[in-house]
Amino acid sequence: MILPGAIPDRLYGRRRGHPLRDRQQLLLGVTLPRLAVAAEAVAALPRPLWVECGFGGGEHVLAQVATHPGVSYVASEVFENGLCSLLSRLVPEGAEATAPLPPGLRLWARDARHLLAVLPPASVDRLFLMFPDPWPKARHAKRRFVHPALLPLVARVLAPGAEWRIASDDPTYQAWVEEVLSASPRFARALTERARPEGWAPTRYEAKALAAGRVPVYWAWRRTASDSDTVSLTVNESATIP
Repeated sequence: MILPGAIPDRLYGRRRGHPLRDRQQLLLGVTLPRLAVAAEAVAALPRPLWVECGFGGGEHVLAQVATHPGVSYVASEVFENGLCSLLSRLVPEGAEATAPLPPGLRLWARDARHLLAVLPPASVDRLFLMFPDPWPKARHAKRRFVHPALLPLVARVLAPGAEWRIASDDPTYQAWVEEVLSASPRFARALTERARPEGWAPTRYEAKALAAGRVPVYWAWRRTASDSDTVSLTVNESATIP
């Protein structure tokens, strides 16, 4: 099933950058399976459950896991070089199969929409979307993670009162977030700042934005409990994801 609003069930953007080195291939082949969470195991993760959609280089994930060791944290990323960046910080070379790993961390190396589709209703206590690809061209708006057609899927998995944190340095995306989420009764604004709030971990993308003179915006939106959503959305698991 394709998500409502004709969002294609396909992944846009790159799955890998430069050819993987031997160490990176070892991380993906040996370390990643130690952290990977299967669709059927997601429902069994203890609460509180936090989810990050597209973690880039992994700095934000590692900071949150270190600061909140009692949280179940599922981090989603399809870009292999980003996965390797996080994994290389977790395990020293030569200990890919044996080094201890954060007990609460699980990785989902697939499209984040597939993760949201298999999570139980009202199971997520905090959702992170940090500096997503803005897809700035108007014809590419359907590719943005923040999209009216995707909001029911996001709302389904968030517990009432759960927080959705978003950050972006792109003016087009900033305006888009304001337009889309302000119009949704499923979400209420809890915070809007132009300086990183306390408790929000920095990322390499934030650093690049600040160095280039761009001003990020940081939002927190809370899942309202005023509507009676019973939406049950799925994404075609058999589709070919490039």
